[in-house]
Amino acid sequence: MVQEISPDLFLIEVPLPNSPLKSLNSYVVRSKERNLVIDTGLNRQECYDALHSGLQHLGVDLAHTDFFITHLHADHFGLVSRLSTPTSKVFFNRPDAEIIEAWGGWESMLDAAARNGFPEHELRNAIEHHPGYKFSSEWIPELSILKEGDAIDVGDYHFRCVETPGHTLGHTCLYDAARKLFVAGDHILIDITPNIQCWSETENPLNSYIQSLDRVHDMDIDLVLTGHRRLIENPKDRITELKSHHANRCSEILEILADAHMSAYTVTSKMHWDIKCESFEQFPIAQKWFATGEAIAHLRYLEVKGKIQRHLRGNQVLFGTNGK
Repeated sequence: MVQEISPDLFLIEVPLPNSPLKSLNSYVVRSKERNLVIDTGLNRQECYDALHSGLQHLGVDLAHTDFFITHLHADHFGLVSRLSTPTSKVFFNRPDAEIIEAWGGWESMLDAAARNGFPEHELRNAIEHHPGYKFSSEWIPELSILKEGDAIDVGDYHFRCVETPGHTLGHTCLYDAARKLFVAGDHILIDITPNIQCWSETENPLNSYIQSLDRVHDMDIDLVLTGHRRLIENPKDRITELKSHHANRCSEILEILADAHMSAYTVTSKMHWDIKCESFEQFPIAQKWFATGEAIAHLRYLEVKGKIQRHLRGNQVLFGTNGK
């Protein structure tokens, strides 16, 4: 599906089969000189067919097209290697680029998941069902690195980069101040909440995410072009809702930990999730993975705040409230 948002700005809906996200919103800005595609979809044929068909419908010549990728996740980055040409620039952020360049495989994440209680017999299955494992870019094109405040001008659109770490370390949005238009990637979503994961004992992505929300809240924005689902008008209320959601999550975790030390995986199993399954054990394995990563992000946030403590029992990490 191709939708015109404003003159020379279009949304192409790219299906994400078997994903609760349902689809990716890829945006196309046309101009007489160069076009810009913002985010691409998973590297799978259904995504390629939908995006390529939409680009053809719009008369977009890929030889005169550049790409801006908001962050490293495969549902945004996955198709860029198939669509970019030798004349294309692929705009990307430094922190996520460094993660890709230093990528040594999934073993470190598997180790972190095991330490946090993820059942060892399910670990390999979780990775094999992870979209980043199954549908990532075939190769990494040369990246044109952008940072906070850098400009991308396409026709009558004048974007500036806005760094919004949280969903990923380098997540970056675009803002056209004159049009009060904000391209959000996965920073702000409607109907669903962006997944904030943590597999590190030193990073604090939820804190970064909340700070990024506060920053965007103070910007003059009329329309948010989201990475998934519906667009958002006047996003301040949604930002307030997202912050409230994470505050409630933290309160829920503190209640769960009130009487016992437990692993992040056990905490995850006791949290409420908006998934239509009778029990946590019935969750699709990929959703167990994402949920556990999100629980760890909240646990890490509470740990840094001094609300809970981390303990080691052999190779297992356990969390408990202070004094327990």
